[in-house]
Amino acid sequence: MYRAIDLFAGIGGIRLGFEQAFGAEMTTVFTSEWNKKSQETYLANFGEEIHIFGDITAIDEKNIPPHDILLAGFPCQAFSLAGKKRGFEDTRGTLFFDVARIVNYHKPKVVFCENVKNLVNHDRGKTFKIINQTLQDLGYKVFHKVLNSKDFGVPQNRERIYIVAFREDIAPNTFRFPEKTDDTKVIADIMEEKEPSSKYYLSDVYLASLRKHKQRHQAKGNGFGYEIRGVHSVAGAIVCGGMGRERNLIIDKRLTDFTPVTNIKGKINREYIRKMTPREWARLQGFPDEFKLVVADTHLYKQFGNSVTVPVIKAIAQKIKQQLEGVRRKDCV
Repeated sequence: MYRAIDLFAGIGGIRLGFEQAFGAEMTTVFTSEWNKKSQETYLANFGEEIHIFGDITAIDEKNIPPHDILLAGFPCQAFSLAGKKRGFEDTRGTLFFDVARIVNYHKPKVVFCENVKNLVNHDRGKTFKIINQTLQDLGYKVFHKVLNSKDFGVPQNRERIYIVAFREDIAPNTFRFPEKTDDTKVIADIMEEKEPSSKYYLSDVYLASLRKHKQRHQAKGNGFGYEIRGVHSVAGAIVCGGMGRERNLIIDKRLTDFTPVTNIKGKINREYIRKMTPREWARLQGFPDEFKLVVADTHLYKQFGNSVTVPVIKAIAQKIKQQLEGVRRKDCV
């Protein structure tokens, strides 16, 4: 039985991918997530009896249980192209050092981290060099690769960096990240089966303002603005914080009742343009349909935008499991 801890857990996407790969051979012995709404979603899906610890910076590493696998989707905002790119100057960037102090004390077999693709380029590569060197100094061999979610059975063009660090006494000479498994999925494959609520359809007034905004930016030579995706194409990356829903609009002509169910300016547009629903965002991230959505839409968009693509995590976790099983077999000889 492998013991894991889930840091910066969000709604549990990394844990879910590892559990899918390891099955009954893995148990999570510690969870940390500071956001209360994310805690609600996590508890609804992983069991109300779980205790979720809050701010990891306030938790002494000695009070964290021993573990074999450390999972950490440390916050992406400090390294994102969309942010100010201050890296370790940003307090969220320094959260990696909380990972480091826990690794230093517990020496787990494996450290797994996920972050935005730009992590490798931030500050001309210095930020990633610090992360890499820190793990090496703690006695780990570090492997990393950028993978795209659209290659793993979801229609989302989402590139992220994945870091796998093995403790030196069990580290392989090389670690092969998974190759693409399925790049055939399109937005139509993840759309709601039934007619969506009219609340997801844009008002004609709001749609007109989006068009004016895009025209202004186009006049300046910028590429900002809303985007309507064809249902037989892939979505753009859903982003941290849940923003940018207007970058993944779709046309869905199934709406039969144009009566607004929320307060809007104007009327529901007759072009059938809508934003994707939270369940569709969940599917873009590869969460199963039995995953419970228990908080308001506003929070759900943030949670799935901040989360990970579960099938990518599962594919990497399967490779990690193979390596650990190889080590275990050698120990038994």
